[in-house]
Amino acid sequence: MNDTPDPNGSIFDGFLGGDDSQWAFGTDFEDPLAGIDAAVPAGVDAHALALYSLMLADDALVLSHRLSEWCSNAPDLEEDIALTNIALDLLGQARFLLARAAAADPSIVPPLPDGSPIPPDDALAFFRDADAYRNVLMAEVPNGDFGHTVARILVFATARLALFERLTGSRDPVLAAVAAKGVKELAYHRDFAGRWFVTLAQGTDESRRRVVAGLGEVWRHHDELLRTHPVERELAEAGVAVEPSATAAEVETVLAQVFAAAGVERPTTPQAGLLGGRSGRDGVHTEALSRMLAEMQVVARAHPLGRW
Repeated sequence: MNDTPDPNGSIFDGFLGGDDSQWAFGTDFEDPLAGIDAAVPAGVDAHALALYSLMLADDALVLSHRLSEWCSNAPDLEEDIALTNIALDLLGQARFLLARAAAADPSIVPPLPDGSPIPPDDALAFFRDADAYRNVLMAEVPNGDFGHTVARILVFATARLALFERLTGSRDPVLAAVAAKGVKELAYHRDFAGRWFVTLAQGTDESRRRVVAGLGEVWRHHDELLRTHPVERELAEAGVAVEPSATAAEVETVLAQVFAAAGVERPTTPQAGLLGGRSGRDGVHTEALSRMLAEMQVVARAHPLGRW
């Protein structure tokens, strides 16, 4: 390899145009659904499919951002990388699911300035307000310490894995494809958190106190994670979605096994109540989500016509 600088050029010339091979993802992003049949299955309400896709996407997108906040702040480098990789896995799931939502019902995509280069999945991520997000509250609460994060990943990944395993049989080819890939990722997320949960619970008095306290905080939103929304029920009857309540027994069994290995009792924390019968799935959120979105969306909203 010739490392001699070109006397007529700059060492940075290779960064500009021409050869895209140096970039991890190229210099542009293709349609996430390219090559996948994105037609709405026969007999399925397109708007309901879009809302369901948003529910799954927003869970992943919001928790991904929360986990990304650990970058450079984890207890050691290995866990820093692990948490970042989990965040990236969830971000990838979110991108496909947001694209699926936009393809099912383009009317859900927020309006953008004329000439904006932002694709529909990015528009849904960066140009919706908090009340248009459909994630469960467990995903949005601010980070606590490492024990809290381990407990959150454990409960969330256990529930999402059980749901995605069933979603691989969806009549919608996009959801089935996302679930098939996500199963492998979520199995790692669950096992990573499970090992750390046992390690912390069986470690020092302080590590045990922290992970048990973190589990108690996370558990406040346990029931919402496994509650079936009317949209989920409608699409489950159409063979497209999975009712979270149908996975409850499996989820509780897996969590009970982890708790037993850790010597921790199942929490009895009172559940966060609904607001007028509505929850995160209906766009009712904590103030923490608005603050998080303000940070996450600031560049896109300030420069909607920007090209990078």
